Order: sequence, then C-alpha cells, then structure tokens
Amino acid sequence: MSSRGGADLSGPVTRILAEVLARTRYDDLPTDVIHHAQRSVTDWLGSALGGSIEKPARLAQQIAARFGTSNEATIFSAGRASAPVAAFANGVASHILELDDIHKGSTVHAAAPIIPAALAVAEREHADGRAFLTAVTVGYEAAFRIGEAVNPSHYYFFHPTGTVATFGSAAAAGSLLRLSARQMVDALGSAGTQAAALWEFNADGAMSKHLHPGKAAMNGILAADLGKVGFTGATRILEGKRGFFRAMSESFDASRVTDRLGARWKIGENGYKLYACCGHTHTAVDCALEIRARRQWSNDDVLRDVRGITIETYGPGYEIVKEMNPPTPYRAKFSLAYCVAAALLEGELGLEQFSADRFSDDGVRDRAIAELLRRARVSVADDLTAKYPAAWPVRLTVESASGVERAAGDYPKGHAENPVSTEDLERKFSALVGSRFGRPTADAMLSALHSIDRCPDVSDLFRLRQGFGETSVAPALVS
Repeated sequence: MSSRGGADLSGPVTRILAEVLARTRYDDLPTDVIHHAQRSVTDWLGSALGGSIEKPARLAQQIAARFGTSNEATIFSAGRASAPVAAFANGVASHILELDDIHKGSTVHAAAPIIPAALAVAEREHADGRAFLTAVTVGYEAAFRIGEAVNPSHYYFFHPTGTVATFGSAAAAGSLLRLSARQMVDALGSAGTQAAALWEFNADGAMSKHLHPGKAAMNGILAADLGKVGFTGATRILEGKRGFFRAMSESFDASRVTDRLGARWKIGENGYKLYACCGHTHTAVDCALEIRARRQWSNDDVLRDVRGITIETYGPGYEIVKEMNPPTPYRAKFSLAYCVAAALLEGELGLEQFSADRFSDDGVRDRAIAELLRRARVSVADDLTAKYPAAWPVRLTVESASGVERAAGDYPKGHAENPVSTEDLERKFSALVGSRFGRPTADAMLSALHSIDRCPDVSDLFRLRQGFGETSVAPALVS
C-alpha cells in the first residue's frame, strides 16, 4: 500500500498494464470472458438506444452536429459523425436512464464510456466482431483495475465513470488500433491527463453526470489516436510522483492493477442494473421488494399498515443518495428514501416510478409516496461502511401495524454475487428498445447481437438501416 506523499512505487505499473492490454487478442480470452463481453454489449445497447431520445442526449447531439459532417460512426437517433464525436454523443445517451451496468470495487459504470468508444473506432476501422469484443474486454480491464486501485477515497470527489473510464476507453480504442505496448503507454498517459469528473453536479441534479461518460469516450479515442501517430504521453501516468494515483486518491493500492493481470479478467465481475436509479439504492430496493412480497402487501396495504421505514446503509453511498424529498425525476434516482418507498408501495422500480408528473419544485408530488417518505429514516452504519466497496450492504426495517419486518443484503441483484440470467438482460433490452423503436427493431437487433462474434464488419451491424440513426433531433425535446 502506498499513499499520497509516500515513496515511489517500485513497479512500472503503467507499462505492465499497457503490455497486457496491447498484446491481448480474441483467442487469448476464455469462452466465459467472451460471454460476459457479449452480455455487457447487449445490456449497454438497450440503455444507449433508450437514452438516445432523452433531452440530455438530444442536446449533446445538437453540439455533436457542430463538429462537422463525417460518415465514420453512428450516433444513435441522430445520423453519423466522426468516431470521437459519435462516441461522445452515444456516451451521453448511455448514462441517462440509470440502467447501465456497474462494477462494485471500482464504482465504475464501464459500458457508458467504454463501449461507445469501442463501437465508434470499430466502425471507423471496419473491425470485425471479435476485435470489438476484445476491445470491450480490455477496456473494462483497465477501468476496473485502476478504479479499484484508487477507491474508496477517490469516489468522494470524483465520478469514476468519467475519470478511470477514460483509461478504459483509451485501452479499448487502442486495442482496435493494434497499438504496440509503447503506443499504449502513450495512450494511457494522454488519457490520464484528461481524466476528470467531479461529483459537485449532484448538488444541483445537473446533466454533468451524462457528460462524464461522453467525454471519457471521446477523450479515450483521442488518446489512442494520438498514441498511434507517435504523440507521447506520461510513461508513469499511474504511479508517478505527480501521477493519477497520488493526485486522485488519499490512499491507493497499485497492486490492484497488476494482481493476476492477464489471468483473471475483471469483466466477469460486472454488475447489471434492474432498477432505473443509482446503484447505491439497489440493495435497499431488493430488500423493500422482498418485504412487500413476504407480506403479500398491495399498494393500499402498504400505505395503511406501514408506520416506519428505517434504512441503514454505508457512508460513501449515503453521500450520493441522501436526499429525502427529491423535486425532480433525476434527483429521485439519487434518493434512497424515495426509491425504497416507491418500491415498497408499488412493487417495482422502473421508468414509470420516475415520471415527471410525480414531482414538483417543492418535492414529491405523488401523495402516497410523499406520505411514506414522512415515515422514513436513513442513517449510516459503521459496520456497513467497513464492508464497502467489496460489498454494498443495507439493512431495512419496516414497522407495520401487525409487526416488524426486516431484510438485509450485501449485494444487489444483478451483481456477480447475486447474478441475473442472460435471458433477464435480453428481456430488459427488448422492453427498452421495443418501447422506443418498435418490437421488430428490438428483435432484429437482439438477433444480430447473438452472432456479433461472427460479424465480419461491425459497421454493418449498426448501420442506419437498423433504424437507430434515422430520427432527426426533435426541437420539442431540447427547447
């Protein structure tokens, strides 16, 4: 373990990581790792397409159009653009619905920045599906390992989806460009000096959260392209005296980057979200749904019987989701109390539970949920904080007229320790894409995803003929 101001690390961490990222090819990856990459792509595409017609995505698409015309890569729902610009727009779209994946140890939503970068470069370079899946895998590898090295202290100020995922996006793009180890070092160096994303946006419910993966994707491609042509970057961007570790973490563990590197692929640890809200709420939502099902409560039963709701959680998560009376759908996604109350009352937590008509400037407008919120209390428990980030634990106690119900969990449903099936992820995909682009389009895309490892040119898979790039920017959505 080394910390800010300590002695230099003895190992060339950046170079070791770059060598593995640069040499990895499809045939090096175990079958289960490829399967995890395919699952990640499927889950990401649903969120990206579903988010592409939301207001923040439309705004980003407007700005993307100002970068000029290019036919290199697809912008979902908005035509085509250069690879970096397409990655930016699709990265923004990917993180809007709060249904994109999450990794516990690094607290990174890897898909939102990394897969748009990989897709855009794969389209530009006419790479095949195997090269694309390899790029996704090595991108996740870089992001997860670097994120684990700087967590948990990094997370207090920085949103890892915008910081450490810039390295992941550069690694993914670099893999497709077949960078040498030296070029990959340069790409990581250029990525690290661009890595930025501050949590202050959460105080205002600003759109910056969506910007973070977009810029990480864009900056990652820029870093890889620069590395390809010989533009040099810091060779010790991670471990150097003024490098990423010391600048971005109060306490870091560089060994998390190199431990079993190239032998244990981190993408298998990826987690998937079944609820349209911040991942720090999900264990508690699972507990709420468990108690509701155990008691066989209806909506009316919950409102009539529940006297008190006590939620105990871990400190770093609490800092993100502590709002008790959110005034907007976006801020409700970051309210632990709201998410638990809505799940307990209605037995689900999808996009409907975050519809605009439920909120006003004064807070939650929905009378039933507002009433439950008045009965709720959220607190931090030191023993739960001690388990983070290896676990995301919660204890939930619901006091009712007929007794007390308790539930607890360490891992949200969808994480590796509490997994969901591929069929569950495909149903999620079909619901998201089918509701916005039609069920035939969703079915056709899902069929294509099943054979992505045999696709000779990824640009053919995501062409406008699929119907995802034909919708023009709608002024009504961005006014």
